[in-house]
Amino acid sequence: MTIPSSRRNVLKLATFGLGGIALNTLSARNAQAARKSLDSQRPHHPPKAHRVIFLFMHGGPSQVDTFDFKPQLQQDDGQQLPFSPAKNISATPKLLKSPWKFARHGQCGQWVSELLPHTAKHVDDLCIVRSMHSRGQSHGQAVSMLHTGSDNLVRPSVGAWVSYGLGTDNPNLPSFVSISPASGHGGPRNYGCAFLPAIHQATTIGHSGDLGDARIQHLGNSRLSAADQQRQIELLQAMNRDHLEQAGRDEQIEGAIESVDLAYRMQNAAPEVLDVAHEPKHIQELYGVGTKEADNFARQCLLARRLAESGVRYIEVSTGNKWDQHSNLKSGHEKNALMTDQPIAALLTDLKSRGMLDDTLVIWTGEFGRTPIAQGTNGRDHNPQGFTTWLAGGGAKAGIAYGNTDEYGYYAVENRVHMHDLHATILHLLGVDHLRLTYRYAGRDFRLTDVYGEVVHDILV
Repeated sequence: MTIPSSRRNVLKLATFGLGGIALNTLSARNAQAARKSLDSQRPHHPPKAHRVIFLFMHGGPSQVDTFDFKPQLQQDDGQQLPFSPAKNISATPKLLKSPWKFARHGQCGQWVSELLPHTAKHVDDLCIVRSMHSRGQSHGQAVSMLHTGSDNLVRPSVGAWVSYGLGTDNPNLPSFVSISPASGHGGPRNYGCAFLPAIHQATTIGHSGDLGDARIQHLGNSRLSAADQQRQIELLQAMNRDHLEQAGRDEQIEGAIESVDLAYRMQNAAPEVLDVAHEPKHIQELYGVGTKEADNFARQCLLARRLAESGVRYIEVSTGNKWDQHSNLKSGHEKNALMTDQPIAALLTDLKSRGMLDDTLVIWTGEFGRTPIAQGTNGRDHNPQGFTTWLAGGGAKAGIAYGNTDEYGYYAVENRVHMHDLHATILHLLGVDHLRLTYRYAGRDFRLTDVYGEVVHDILV
């Protein structure tokens, strides 16, 4: 699409210079057109989950040091792995036991390591899937697979598919928000919409695991009065609609119109929602706001709850690539656990106390796990062959462990769950049939799970 320079200038002014306009000043025509793509849609079947909070442990936490207790690994520490390692392993595969003790927790008696004491208190709310496997030995491949269902092609992200299929519960906020997304390992592809309409791409807050000042970029404008900004928007959208009428159907122009209108409507709604300082002191303390180790991630999790409560459909929270311990496993994982454990447990507590956990699906996972064999002397390599993911609320069975890896925690061997299966299950809990959620592009119907994926009914209530 080629936009004349005069229109590009107006678009730039309107996109990067919005602020302080009341919603009721927007013309009825603009408001109707803007809401169209994000209108709440009817699901295929009754949903168990109304929204998703996706906790992305970027880098790959070790399953055998968190939720997948392997006594045989502890016993055979330092010995040779008795079967062949993955093809990416070139060093001598010697077993490395976990440096943390495991114990049973809750009424369900599931194993959790001492690395995660706060999360362990919520084990009766967790559905722990110990048999995940995926494609991609590298971060780039595996992160893309986790977020888009493809390890090498540009495809819409899970959140974009959810937005496209279900819309939003609050037309004054985005349907999909990505908090502190990674700048590497796929970057914008991980929260992008690819060939779906542009309005379904995530609105981002912060970057690379850092929340920063928790604001949406370029949402305010102190240079123009509300009346002047209103006229600017009216002019811009009139020009865009005229351009669209001349061009015929053009998703890029439609996306520009919808995105500008959404930004217009967010001006009053977003600042209030994004300000976690409005939370009572005891709630901030519950999450760990103000603590040296957890403050940044605590504010991310608290913000995720506020967004979920305000009608945002899909929220992702990312740690940044901090779980990638090729060496110094003990100090690295302990630092990451101190950063995330209390905030995540607080999120579960907070959702439950507000009656939101029943219809909010919380997911915790990395793009892969780690090997039970040593890399160097004290690290673990990437392991997409078998790792752990947990789900809570939103129709997932509570207090269970599903599937198993082998006796050392390397390969998923029992009730194996592929990443496509996880995606199909997430959509199912939201009331969406992954086989029917399609989008025609370049002559074929695409879907999140491509030609794969089975709903894992055994982990659903």
